[in-house]
Amino acid sequence: MLDIIDRMPKRSFLPKAITSKLPFSTSELKELKRVFGAADNSSMEHVLSNALVQCERAPSPGESKRCVGSVEDMIDFAVSVLGHNVVARTTENVNGARKNIMVRKVRGINGGRVTKSVSCHQTLYPSLLYYCHSVPKVRVYTADILDVDSKAKINHGVAICHEDTSSWSPGHGAFVALGSSPGKIEVCHWIFENDLTWTTAD
Repeated sequence: MLDIIDRMPKRSFLPKAITSKLPFSTSELKELKRVFGAADNSSMEHVLSNALVQCERAPSPGESKRCVGSVEDMIDFAVSVLGHNVVARTTENVNGARKNIMVRKVRGINGGRVTKSVSCHQTLYPSLLYYCHSVPKVRVYTADILDVDSKAKINHGVAICHEDTSSWSPGHGAFVALGSSPGKIEVCHWIFENDLTWTTAD
């Protein structure tokens, strides 16, 4: 199992009443730097700038995306893509990370068929910020994760499989690790600690 441990600094969401008033665009970087006390060419300026660039990049083909700085905005985006009957899923803990594991009781969400989901990944920023997106042609699974020796259940994982990787960068870590290239393989991965994926409720 890959290292799914969250290495980001501990942060919290700001209330929506505050985030809605904060500037959040590259054109307002100067004001954002003032708000967070970021000096020119400081590491904080780079954190702010990198987050804005990621959040403002054009979506890839078929992708819907939004950066969210409050739990209300995250729910609103998930509902806008999936409808109101949604559930958030994440891997239960980090047990098994960087170790050999056994996988049992695999269950496909939506019967294991291609489905819609909204995955939310943490982005480095002074407050909690998630990059949420929905991409086409995914399958979502849950599975019990067992210790290899004792066969005891140590975790309950959520995984997502991307069937269409044709628009991914050739330098993507999955292709480097697996020795392949865009469009030639599907890529599946566990949902990392403190990341989550939203699906319609089964």
